[in-house]
Amino acid sequence: MTDLSTRDGAATGAGDRSRPRAALPALCATQIVSWGIVYYAFPVLNPQITAATGWPAGATTAAFSLALVVSALAGIRVGRILDQRGPRGVMTAGSMLGVISLLIVAAAPNILVFISGWALAGLAMASTFYQPAFAALTRWWAPDHVRALTIVTLAGGLASTVFAPLTAALAEHLSWRHTYLVLAAILAAVTIPTHALALRAPWPEAPTSPAHKAEGSEGVGRSRPFVLLAAAFTLSGFAMYAVVVALVPLLLERGYTTGQAAWALGIGGAGQTLGRTLYAALVRRTTATTRTTLLIALGGLTTAAFAVAPGPYGLLIALAIVAGMVRGNLTLLQATGITDRWGATHYGRLSGLLAAPATTAAALAPFAGAALAVPLGGYEPLFFLLALVSVAAALIAPWTGTAAVRRRLPPF
Repeated sequence: MTDLSTRDGAATGAGDRSRPRAALPALCATQIVSWGIVYYAFPVLNPQITAATGWPAGATTAAFSLALVVSALAGIRVGRILDQRGPRGVMTAGSMLGVISLLIVAAAPNILVFISGWALAGLAMASTFYQPAFAALTRWWAPDHVRALTIVTLAGGLASTVFAPLTAALAEHLSWRHTYLVLAAILAAVTIPTHALALRAPWPEAPTSPAHKAEGSEGVGRSRPFVLLAAAFTLSGFAMYAVVVALVPLLLERGYTTGQAAWALGIGGAGQTLGRTLYAALVRRTTATTRTTLLIALGGLTTAAFAVAPGPYGLLIALAIVAGMVRGNLTLLQATGITDRWGATHYGRLSGLLAAPATTAAALAPFAGAALAVPLGGYEPLFFLLALVSVAAALIAPWTGTAAVRRRLPPF
């Protein structure tokens, strides 16, 4: 396969020098570690946290949800900074904040300090997760950004596969506090120097696009397709992230062990990696609107499958892989939603606007899922409800096309 770092960068107006050779492998590594430690460790450790501290599960889950809300709100400002200055400073500072936040969480003497630690973690998420990585790759690798995005999300999909079982293994021998201290040390050792050293290339000027010339970024953000796309991603994101966090308690409710539940959660990451290898082919054969509708609908189908299939364990593992494949493609779908319809100009700002309501919904999903499971009578009916939310999102998706999308019919 052609080395992405050596392909022609003329489309961006900045040649090969604007593409740091180390950036793509560096972002692959840091996405695995950042997502794995700051996000995926929590669902595994939360039962131990509540058991050891006596804090209500609703309170600890709300703290985690707060981090995602902060991430959503901060992401808009982070996107503007990325458009102007590039990813190096943002992602390096975000890595430092991530380490500090986990140290606060690990040392928290009470629930209020625990919540404050997660609020700080939200700033780290906005500065180190997919949004800044996608902005960097979209600008540095345009017009081949889909390939670069696919590669980094292939790696990122391994975050749960690596860190959910690793976190469970650490928790068998250490307290949850010491487990977070070990994870914070890994986060510091890998992500801080990597972001500081590997993202030093000049930040090229953004290419212009007809959509932005005609409407401007403010006009795009208020357009009907943009608003409907944000609505579809918001509903889909709520369902998807509620499923991720609720999968462990669903399996525990059905009598599986914590280790089995952690492996089911982790194997979904392998499914994400597998699914993302198919996204480029999907792009070639569908319009943006068609694949948006299809992938969101498949997300609802896999959620319903979890609700109706209590076992055996092998079947649940297979479902976790398929659900991961769909999630992996949904991540790339959101990463390319702006460029597919409006081009790469102001990608950071528009992607921040698009992601804000979806990330807020994802933030509320863990808390809302845990709260709804009680009146619904358990996690199985919750999964049925989440499947219906995905269906609603899929019904909105056909109306998210622009004139440019409709003109780009896929070649068969």
